[in-house]
Amino acid sequence: MMGELLKNFFWVQPTIATWFAYAFVLFWLVQMCYYIFVFMRIGRRVKPKEYQPIVPVSVVICAKNESENLKERLKFVLEQDYPEFEVIVVNDSSTDDTIMVLNEFKKFYKNLYVTEIERDKRFGHGKKLALTIGIKAAKYEWLLLTDADCKPESKYWIRTMAQNFTDDTDFVLGYGGYEEKRGLFNKLLRYDAGFIALQYFTYAEVGMPYMGVGRNLAYRKSLFFKTKGFASHSRLMSGDDDIFVNDNAVKNKVKLEYNPHGFTSCVPQENFSKWNHQKQRHFTASERYKTSHKLVLGLEQLSRTLFYLLAVILAFVWPISLGVGVLFLLRYFVFLYTIIKTSKRFNIKGVSGWAILFDFVLPYINLVQLLLSKFRRDRLTWK
Repeated sequence: MMGELLKNFFWVQPTIATWFAYAFVLFWLVQMCYYIFVFMRIGRRVKPKEYQPIVPVSVVICAKNESENLKERLKFVLEQDYPEFEVIVVNDSSTDDTIMVLNEFKKFYKNLYVTEIERDKRFGHGKKLALTIGIKAAKYEWLLLTDADCKPESKYWIRTMAQNFTDDTDFVLGYGGYEEKRGLFNKLLRYDAGFIALQYFTYAEVGMPYMGVGRNLAYRKSLFFKTKGFASHSRLMSGDDDIFVNDNAVKNKVKLEYNPHGFTSCVPQENFSKWNHQKQRHFTASERYKTSHKLVLGLEQLSRTLFYLLAVILAFVWPISLGVGVLFLLRYFVFLYTIIKTSKRFNIKGVSGWAILFDFVLPYINLVQLLLSKFRRDRLTWK
């Protein structure tokens, strides 16, 4: 029925169909430029790093009601194969058994240090306060951040990330993915995390480091205090990782770690509602990105959304539909090649077959999440 209506409409108004076709080609070109000149860099061969002298490292973890995750995951951080490192866990007003778990760990691991934030019913705070306290407690220059629900993919995580800690480096961006579980939602979650990593890795490759993820991120303690930490965006619940990188990263002082030994994996959200809440909170931070970054990121999302929308509309218009099909397939093969390379690079299994569906629906989901984040800002919390 809809197809017949569209055919009849464009038969009466052929000029509109022509302009839609021109727009489709334009958005196809924009998409191809993103993939060919930026995203396909993810598949390039990475040169082996030159050996760097060992430098001491402070690992900082914020924990709020994370007793179960700490029981299962903290040991993987504490037992890293690295000669000199400390692990600082900030117990952020937890009401569960977090402090008991941490005190038990302290009996066996002398490099574990715990600092606490007492609960204050009159004043609320987010992760930024906890992270700032943890950074102040750190005694080493290089900080390596992860979350309490994450664990390193290998015992060489610190060693692998630390190979990037050179005199001319301020930031090291790592990959923090999610554990594989059964179900389509888990595939969507891991695909989304992988595509975000594809973006911030390849944009950094072309000289536009715009974000990192707190699940696996390193930077200098001196840089944190020199730039006044999170002071410029302290009122925002999110942004302790991406806004800090966006504000302070300089293209020649950012390094990327592609080695799987340097990855972390985290507990995935249990359902769409929790993931949706997290994404809305993250979107409040993206509003603070540099204007040029927002334009580049927004153009990719917009061109992808309109590319698919126009493809559906023009599929019913003959003979335009033939050209649409050819261009759609060309873009699809380039896209699929990139996603397969990304999946291999970041060890993301089982998502390639669903990639075209996720690529189609995510821009619309993200648009709704962005709009909701503007109206629900006061209700978005860290934990």
